[in-house]
This record gives sequence, structure tokens and C-alpha cells, in this order.
Amino acid sequence: MVFLNLHNKCYNEFMNILQKSQSKVSEFGSQILNKVPEVTIFFWIIKVLCTTVGETAADFLNGTLNFGLTGTSIVMGILLAVVLFFQFRAKKYVPGLYWLAVVLLSIVGTLITDNLTDNLGVPLETTTIIFGIALIVVFLVWWIVEKTLSVHSIITFRREIFYWLTILFTFALGTASGDLVSEKFNLGYLTALLIFVGVIAIITIGHFIAKNMLHKEHWLQSSNAVLAFWLAYIMTRPLGASIGDYLSQARTDGGLGLGTTTTSILFLLAILGIVIYLSLTKKDVIAKEVLEEDLKEQKLLG
Repeated sequence: MVFLNLHNKCYNEFMNILQKSQSKVSEFGSQILNKVPEVTIFFWIIKVLCTTVGETAADFLNGTLNFGLTGTSIVMGILLAVVLFFQFRAKKYVPGLYWLAVVLLSIVGTLITDNLTDNLGVPLETTTIIFGIALIVVFLVWWIVEKTLSVHSIITFRREIFYWLTILFTFALGTASGDLVSEKFNLGYLTALLIFVGVIAIITIGHFIAKNMLHKEHWLQSSNAVLAFWLAYIMTRPLGASIGDYLSQARTDGGLGLGTTTTSILFLLAILGIVIYLSLTKKDVIAKEVLEEDLKEQKLLG
């Protein structure tokens, strides 16, 4: 009888702790997830704008302002570290802070590839393979540790590290693959741009076909959405780079000749305008219900 009473007492205590922890996960998840925006049309527009700025701003600082590749890398690396520090400390999603981090990651990702190819002489084919493998490794470790790659449940410090590390490698990979297609294969900036648009269109169509074929509650639905998101995220990097090159490069090189200064300013203003709009309207704040549904699929909530 004593053993039974002790067992019941321990069981009840365990259930109380579990219920409290689940409640904390839900509350904590809402706070953390608010640091990551909902994936809407605004998300993709700003993403492409950021990747374009990453390409042109790196060229602007390196060439126009004569910072040099090493100097530009140091300055941007320090700025990124400072912004990410505040991003990790933030208690909720702040559009200006989040997208500033994305812009700087785009620039740093571009500079990583540029340093490898220009300073160290590593071929674009090699850098593309290296960053592709690095990205796969990050995804694998993220999945092994967290059992999910969903961007709707970045609810812990560890998941946020995986999130930003993945974004950094997508930018580096996108830069390498974009340069490889447009320059190494001599396809030209406009041709490369159209190729990447086509690839993203194929990913999008494939996602919706799979979504319509699968039952709404099918376990592959979430995997389909996660896969489509990250594939599109990777491909928008070379798309943005191709747009930036096409607009900024001289007409003799296949561009429109707007220059890196004009292109960077135009796209930064566009980013600023959309971020202000989102800050005021809260249209890209993830709903608590979306988080809770995502956590239930991961069996973190009952």
C-alpha cells in the first residue's frame, strides 16, 4: 500500500511537471517564434530584395568605396555579430532587426564565397560543392537533434542557431552556384536570372501538386512544405544575385549599367518601405495557433 501511494504521488507529481512544461513550451514558443516571420508573399519579396542587396552592397563596399575584400569582410562580419547578438536577445519578432540580420547575412555569405574564389583561388565548382555539403550537414544535424526542420517552431536558442546557420550557408551556396551558372558557363546575367526563376517555379508547382495529392492530415504534408520552403530559400539567393548583377553591371558585360550604388540604394529603400509596412500592420507575425499546431505534430504539445 505504501509503495502504491508513493507510486501515485510520484506519477501525479510527474504529470504536474509535464503539464507545466507543456504550458511553458507553448508560451515560450509564441515568444520565440515571434522573432521569425510568417512565410507570406512579403517574406519572399524582401528575401529576394535582401539577396540582391547582398550582391550589390558587397561589390559597392569592396570596389566603389575601396574597402577591399578583406576590409569589407571584417566590417560586415563585426556588424553581423552585433545585429545577431540583439536578434538572439530579442523577446519577439522585430521586422527591422530580423531583416537587417538577413541583409548582413546575405552580404557576409557573398563575401565568404568571394574570399574563397578571389583570395584563395578556390574554383566555383569546388565552393558550390563545399557549401552544398555543409548545408546538408547542418540540415542533418538539425534533424537528428530536433526531429524537425520547420520554421514555424523556432522555440529554443538551439533551434535559432540552426536556423541562422542554415541561412548563412544558403547565401554562400547561392552565391557560388549563381556565379558558376552566370559567369563560368558564360550564360549571361539575364539568362541565369530566367533559369533560377524557372527552377523556383518548378519547386512551387511541385509543392502544390504534392499538397493537393496528399490528404490534409497526411504526415508528408509538413515534410512537403518544409522541403519546398528550403529549396526555394536556397534558389532565391542566386536569383537575387542575378538580378543584382543584371541591374548593376555595365551594358558591355550584359547588364543594364545602373551601377552598384544606385541598385543598392533602390533595393534598400524598397526593403525599408516593406519593413515599415509590416511593422505597422503585423501581417507577417505568426499566429499562436500555427505554432501550437506545429508543436502538436512534433508531439511537444498534447
